Amino acid sequence: MRLNEIEVQHYRNYDGLSLDFPKTLNIFLGENAQGKTNLLESIYVLAMTRSHRTSNEKELVHWDSDSARISGVIEKKTGTVPLEIMISNKGRKTKVNHIEQKRLSSYIGQLNVILFAPEDLSLVKGSPQLRRKFIDMELGQVNPIYLYDLVQYQSVLKQRNQYLKQLAEKKQSDLVYLDILTEQLAEFGGKVLFARLEFIQKLEHWANLLHKKISHEKEELAIDYFSSIPLDKEHISLEEIQKQLLQSLLDSRKRELFKANTFLGPHRDDLIFNVNGQNVQTYGSQGQQRTTALSVKLAEIDLMYSETGEYPVLLLDDVMSELDNERQLHLLETIEGKVQTFLTTTSLDHLNNKLTVEPDIFHVHQGEIEREASI
Repeated sequence: MRLNEIEVQHYRNYDGLSLDFPKTLNIFLGENAQGKTNLLESIYVLAMTRSHRTSNEKELVHWDSDSARISGVIEKKTGTVPLEIMISNKGRKTKVNHIEQKRLSSYIGQLNVILFAPEDLSLVKGSPQLRRKFIDMELGQVNPIYLYDLVQYQSVLKQRNQYLKQLAEKKQSDLVYLDILTEQLAEFGGKVLFARLEFIQKLEHWANLLHKKISHEKEELAIDYFSSIPLDKEHISLEEIQKQLLQSLLDSRKRELFKANTFLGPHRDDLIFNVNGQNVQTYGSQGQQRTTALSVKLAEIDLMYSETGEYPVLLLDDVMSELDNERQLHLLETIEGKVQTFLTTTSLDHLNNKLTVEPDIFHVHQGEIEREASI
């Protein structure tokens, strides 16, 4: 999978911009606050329909405009596909092959991207919310049904929490409606859990291969899905997960009514990373934590390829400067020759003598981009 070209209009600090990408490695070079990350973000938004940096879509629109537009042409094994997203105060409008898409799950997955930014190095020791978001973003790209089930789960969860609050405040007394919401939550929550468990099992396989390589065969990486309900993860079916989630919710009803909140379900789950059987989040060194984060992020490349038959597009936002020489080399070895990569940096010094492919270099200055002759 490749992004052949992109056009942005009234996006962030870009009034208008059109670029094509004939090469596999594309480097955006410039000082901070010039627009490098904005351009990378526009590719992410074209793929995922939302930014990884803000939930306020007004920030994506150029200050003197009411709407922003991003369009691109992607190349797959099956042919080229035009994509387009419009962002305005009326919401988002997406198109595939110039045809408007009514459902998010019909759009996401057309262009698969992996974003690796400095904050992703905090994947291991950061908050559980960060790890849940990681799962949802990556799994949603390769499994549109998961994205639909997740949206339904979040919608029912919101309704259920609102109703629990009304019951706690004595504004409602109908427990039959709570039963209905509980059953719906268990149905969609079970589907979310089942898909996550399958995904983590596959991710662990690819991440461990990379982790062993980076650690020179000295370390084994295991990823455990930490569920808020008791699960036998080795031998379990979708129906059993839904049944267990429903029973757990019913068992915790007294506490939920008192606290006016839903305490169990996928929205409370987490990932545990173990290196040589030891929890790296708690006991690992910073080097082990960074190696784990790098292994997990790079594992997505082969995982997505195994699931879709297409390599994703890789977005590296100023992450090279955060890695030591050895980890930089492992990253470059993993991607070169097979993954189209977009990389932002303030300097080429840390890349000298490490590249085996000729890059396209784009100089970015105050929202203007100029392509340099290849080095």
